[in-house]
Amino acid sequence: MASDLEKKAREAFIDDHFELAGSLYTEAINISPKNPDLYVDRAQANIKSNNFTEAGADANKAIELDPSNSKAYLRKGTACMKLEEYQTAKAALELGAALEPGDTRFANLIKECDERIKEESGDLQKQSLETSSTTNVSTEDVQPVETVNDLPKQVTATSSRPKYRHEFYQKPEEVVVTIFAKGIPADSVAVEFGEQILSVSISVPGEDVYHFQQRLFGKIIPDKCRYSVLSTKVEIRLAKAESTHWAGLEFRKESSVPQRVVASVPGCQRPTYPSSKPKIVDWDKFGAEVKMEEKEEKLDGDAALNKFFRDIYQDADEDTRRAMSKSFVESNGTVLSTNWKEVGSKKVEGSPPDGMELKKWEY
Repeated sequence: MASDLEKKAREAFIDDHFELAGSLYTEAINISPKNPDLYVDRAQANIKSNNFTEAGADANKAIELDPSNSKAYLRKGTACMKLEEYQTAKAALELGAALEPGDTRFANLIKECDERIKEESGDLQKQSLETSSTTNVSTEDVQPVETVNDLPKQVTATSSRPKYRHEFYQKPEEVVVTIFAKGIPADSVAVEFGEQILSVSISVPGEDVYHFQQRLFGKIIPDKCRYSVLSTKVEIRLAKAESTHWAGLEFRKESSVPQRVVASVPGCQRPTYPSSKPKIVDWDKFGAEVKMEEKEEKLDGDAALNKFFRDIYQDADEDTRRAMSKSFVESNGTVLSTNWKEVGSKKVEGSPPDGMELKKWEY
């Protein structure tokens, strides 16, 4: 069963139906939860669907089940690079390269990680130098501003407000908000949670304080919310007060009534996604199941007796059917014989039960 689902998942992946492929791999994993290859393949489908956090989790599970699976390290490295976690990605890729020395994919990705790490280090050093230069300026170093026609010829530099990109995704029970801010010290980040408010402040020396404050689409449970400051981002997890679908992160009056969704239950499969392939119904299998249900149906009294005779007639050969029909009709329903040799050459007389009398109807 799991192999059939795996085959269908691969076909969906080849047809670029990545979400459907991930759903089918989930069904296969529910059947074979100890198969590391299924997690590796679902990780690839999640990468193609831009579900990088889920892809990393699948890769970690595959590594846990089979530490020698080189593809699992490749998937983890790819997912972490997409999340801009280059140190973690490089460590995973180096382990995979040790397992597959001839695979150039690992070498190329490791090289790319080194370049990104170098860029991040350069940015941090540059930021540190800029910060120190602005804090060590004395009043003696400030030159007077010359003016021409009452307009300033020289303007003192002011620090610009940093702008960080943010995005979010959601599950039935939580919303995950990511603010992409590289190299931010943990003590420079302050996050506050309200009943329907998220407030984030990032205070970097020498720069204006960055504020991100939203009235959220739905209510949250502040005590269950949490956040973490990583090397490339700030990840915030908001615990939903209700298992509803948020049409957006920010509250909007026109969408004040959220759509109800079914809460996730451990062990349940992911929701399936639409496919361009038509669903094929096995009508032979369907008919066999109906017949089986009819045979297993429990009846009482005359209904059970009629079903018994009907089953005999249905499975009988031609002579037996002829004998049953002839004997039943000629005896006015009092005799039912399956022996054609006995009843075929003569008329079958009625045989009423004891204590009853057979009467012929007159027309």
